[in-house]
Amino acid sequence: MSAWDQVLTLLGSPLMQRALIAAVLVGAAAPVVGTFLVQRRMALMGDGIGHVALTGVALGWLVGSWAAVSPADALAVPGAVVAAVVGSVVIELVRERGRTSGDLALAIMFYGGIAGGVLLIKVAGGTNANLMSYLFGSISTVSTGDLWWTVALAVLVLGVGVGLRWTLFAVSHDEEFARASGLPVRLVSMLVATLAALTVTIAMRVVGLLLVSALMIVPVAVAQLYARSFGRTMAVASGIGVAVSVVGLVVTYWNDVPPGATIVVLAIVLYALSALLHPVLARRRTAHDPHPDMSDDVLVPAVDAACAPDAGHDAPTAPRRP
Repeated sequence: MSAWDQVLTLLGSPLMQRALIAAVLVGAAAPVVGTFLVQRRMALMGDGIGHVALTGVALGWLVGSWAAVSPADALAVPGAVVAAVVGSVVIELVRERGRTSGDLALAIMFYGGIAGGVLLIKVAGGTNANLMSYLFGSISTVSTGDLWWTVALAVLVLGVGVGLRWTLFAVSHDEEFARASGLPVRLVSMLVATLAALTVTIAMRVVGLLLVSALMIVPVAVAQLYARSFGRTMAVASGIGVAVSVVGLVVTYWNDVPPGATIVVLAIVLYALSALLHPVLARRRTAHDPHPDMSDDVLVPAVDAACAPDAGHDAPTAPRRP
């Protein structure tokens, strides 16, 4: 079978069609929110929300088992959305009021989220194995219902993140200046936290709750090496997210490797290569003369004479009057 036939087979598979759509949406949306988190120096917030979302997944299983819903995980995504949004709002309130440090609050979310998820999934009649696809991603099991949830949440995240990017940037960059400018800082901060929560839930099927923060942050780290503005950083990071998600998914189609881990490793390798090439490209830009036909040296004789190291010693002096 030729390479073209293999591509047509890939694109003709309903499973891969759903997986590709999910990968493109997640790859585009995750770095958009990650740009704001990096700006606020809260790059690890996605990890904390991911652990809380695990409790939401198990809670969805529990409610589904009580309501005799089929399949048992039909309410897992809605449960994850609710738990992630609540957790993100709580961590933002704690950070804002300063009752404890952000790092401590994130640690509490880490441990409480995992413990709650493991406990509730057991109460729901499931096992820890049922949580594995949510922890590490299982894009091959994306159902039509999961895809519709992903589409809706991704469109919401992209619409708010891109449409309000300058307002979100102002609050993320300097809260005091934004407050003095009349912006609703608390509301915008809650909006950023909610966007992060929604991003975690839409990405859990692609890269998993434990790896979602990497897809939010690593493309932004690559983009910051070359982009010189906030808007361009967001656009470049989103493009990188789409690229590594699609390439990682295609790699897993022909090789038996985990898709979530493959996507994250590709992103990290891209960052490593970009970091190595960045100094070389920076030196080339510095050495490049944009106006070779113009002289860069502007000579001012009076100033040059006054600033010379031996000025006043060898410089000629005016003759004295008798």
